[in-house]
Amino acid sequence: MSKRAIRIGIDVGGTHTKAVAIDNNTNEIVGKGSVMTTHHDEHGVATGVVEAFKKCLSENNIQPDEVIFIAHSTTQATNALLEGDVARVGVVGISGGGIEGFLAKRQTKIANIDLGTGQSIEVDHTHLKIKEMTPEKVKETLKNLYDQGDRVIVASKAFGVDNMREERLVAEESEKMGIPCTVASDITKLYGLTTRTRTAALNASILPKMLDTANSTERSVRSAGVNVPLMIMRGDGGVMEINEMKKRPILTMLSGPAASVIGALMYLRASNGIYFEVGGTSTNVGVIKNGRPAVDYSIIGGHRTYVNSLDVRVLGVAGGSMVRAKKGEIIDVGPRSAHIAGMGYACFTEPKLFDGAKLYHVKPRANDPSDYVAIKLNNGESVTITNTCAANVLRILAEGDYATGNYESSCKAMKLLADEVGMSVEDTAKTILTKSSEKIIPVIEDLIAKYKIEREQIVLVGAGGGAGTLLTFTANMMQFKYLIPVNAEVISSIGVALAMVREMVERTIPNPTAKDIAELKKEAKELAMNSGAVEESIEVYVEIDEQAQKVTAIAMGSTEVKTTDLMKNCNEDEALEIGAASIGVSKKEAKLNASNGLVFVVTGEINGKAPIRVIDKKGFIKIQRTNGLVETTTMENVSETLKKMWDSSSNFSGEIRINPDVYVISGSRVLDYSGIPEFTQVSGLIEAELSDKAPEDNLILVLARNEL
Repeated sequence: MSKRAIRIGIDVGGTHTKAVAIDNNTNEIVGKGSVMTTHHDEHGVATGVVEAFKKCLSENNIQPDEVIFIAHSTTQATNALLEGDVARVGVVGISGGGIEGFLAKRQTKIANIDLGTGQSIEVDHTHLKIKEMTPEKVKETLKNLYDQGDRVIVASKAFGVDNMREERLVAEESEKMGIPCTVASDITKLYGLTTRTRTAALNASILPKMLDTANSTERSVRSAGVNVPLMIMRGDGGVMEINEMKKRPILTMLSGPAASVIGALMYLRASNGIYFEVGGTSTNVGVIKNGRPAVDYSIIGGHRTYVNSLDVRVLGVAGGSMVRAKKGEIIDVGPRSAHIAGMGYACFTEPKLFDGAKLYHVKPRANDPSDYVAIKLNNGESVTITNTCAANVLRILAEGDYATGNYESSCKAMKLLADEVGMSVEDTAKTILTKSSEKIIPVIEDLIAKYKIEREQIVLVGAGGGAGTLLTFTANMMQFKYLIPVNAEVISSIGVALAMVREMVERTIPNPTAKDIAELKKEAKELAMNSGAVEESIEVYVEIDEQAQKVTAIAMGSTEVKTTDLMKNCNEDEALEIGAASIGVSKKEAKLNASNGLVFVVTGEINGKAPIRVIDKKGFIKIQRTNGLVETTTMENVSETLKKMWDSSSNFSGEIRINPDVYVISGSRVLDYSGIPEFTQVSGLIEAELSDKAPEDNLILVLARNEL
């Protein structure tokens, strides 16, 4: 019997730390392990990570040498900043002389950073001119900063993104003295000296804490006999090797929500949609577009940073949200939850305890309104009515749903409230869920508008124990399809186990040429390899923000090359079935427009438009667009074919020309040029990236029309 290849993912939650073991060849869950999160341990949450990992191995008969991948999310960076567990930072500003030096000295002299929690990061500052920088001068400068209490250093140079030599010199001397150092241009390649310096200072401030826990976790994992690289989840949805995390711990912020999204993407094969994780107290809402989570810059303590993390909106309504009511009216639902009030859910209570029970009103916390609903049971204990109770009354939960409770108890509790507000039991439950959904719907609409998601393709993807409670009702109100995975309660751990390395390079480049873009893609690919990705697994895509003159290259790849695909037998007939179901037409109405045996392009026709689905050999929908063109061509004729399709796919509105998005399929590769606005840029990149192809080699071009 051949040895299994096991991927281990560990998610650190507020209450539990959960580990999941997944078979690399089949993506099946082969083991789980859960422990209480060790917030107050000497080594913090790292202890729980190791305990959950060891429990997962021992309880599921997994041998250490079967583990090929291990990664965990972490709350450590977020907690360190929230709790003010930070080191004092010494900033070494660097520049030339003259006006450049005058401006750089001001821009790197950042104030103490208010973390928005009553805590702050203390920051000191000094400045060096490039022409004065010798190793001796740098050493003297660092000693002065250390003597005044600075325990971490930031090296930040004006235009350092173009030449990091002096920043590197400061880092080398700092390391010789045993002082952790952050190089600002390692964190981001964007111009904006003040923001770059502040982001680096945030990173530096948590270095001592993160280094300690990272080293502790790594030692414990090694002692268990696992010798594969230890990966850490990033806030933007990727993973990086622990050695990279030791340099850039700030990137791990919000890695918990990121893990959930990646789990939904991989486990459900979601391509476009709105993701939300429903807990007991809050709901996280985010975006999946073209198979990727939407990311944005984090704001910490009111300060904009250059730290990319998932664009997640947090709402104070969830499965355990309490109801506010008065005679004749349901006022609101949330933000207080049963957990905050120290009460159980009515739906998880024995029916007999409601005989003679009384409805009353409470203030969960001292400054809360006094109209939150509670029920005094006949044994003297109190429970409350929640969204989960309402969902049980309406029987909208699927069989086996994590939130399923006692129907009789739910109805008895709801009847007490229904009598007070003068409605039927069912109408009372519907009103509760409607008021909750009305808080979620504007957020979903805002995200749809911000990321220009085509409504016909939207799927609401749920995770968390309360997903069935709110997701189902909201999806029906908005008339969207929805998906909830079988393992919704451990979807974050699944996301960690299946996550890929993700690296990003951003630069300010006015009017970028194809050569500029190609060089940026190469740099992003090299960063991904440094973070543990295997070269042949890496895909790079580009986004261009013409208004901000910013070019972003994002590289994603796995830590190993899979020898077995998840759905290696996916053939043309199966691809046609998958594509038809996604488009929303029958299999007979769909058409296999193009195929090279490794990638399949399925099209249909709806309301005069030609929706497109690109499906890979594993059965994943790589691209889904509402309207576009597909054509097979050769490398020799690609530029000519592309020009004709480009002109046919462009949209004209008055004097505005809206150019299409371009995708090129070469073998198993799907090259995504959807963020690149100009024809010359796209055609130049195709020539550069496929220069190894013979003139007669076939390519499939997919162009998607963009609307206003």
